[in-house]
Amino acid sequence: MTRPAGFTLIELLITLVVVGVLTAVAVPAYGSYMLRTRLTDAYAGLAGVQPLAEQYWANEHSFEELDGAAGFPAATENFTYSVTAESDTAYTVTATGRNGATGFRFTIDQNGRRTSALSAARIAEGWAASDRCWVSDKGGKCSE
Repeated sequence: MTRPAGFTLIELLITLVVVGVLTAVAVPAYGSYMLRTRLTDAYAGLAGVQPLAEQYWANEHSFEELDGAAGFPAATENFTYSVTAESDTAYTVTATGRNGATGFRFTIDQNGRRTSALSAARIAEGWAASDRCWVSDKGGKCSE
């Protein structure tokens, strides 16, 4: 007597459960990975501001109009950049998140001080703001 070809209902249900568990773990992990990748736009843009500002001050003896300097970071898909405070001797440049990075705001000033401000929604997701660094994950780890 030959056994009919095919899968039993139990085998199909076990397969469905395994795929469901893998999906439940993989999708959130991938989303978190993509968000952390988007944040590198801000880190790279703001890290380039400090040497640019030093050169600008050496030429102009002021930080006013810094956002008009050649090399000032251009807006990316995930962040816009602006000088939120500027004077002859001080500046603060802010990267404000948009699209996939909405709710994040990172700053750097003339002293190299870095801060991270977050919307209430991002705090509710488990992210933490910092007045000493740019946060790079939910645990509050600072980007280097």
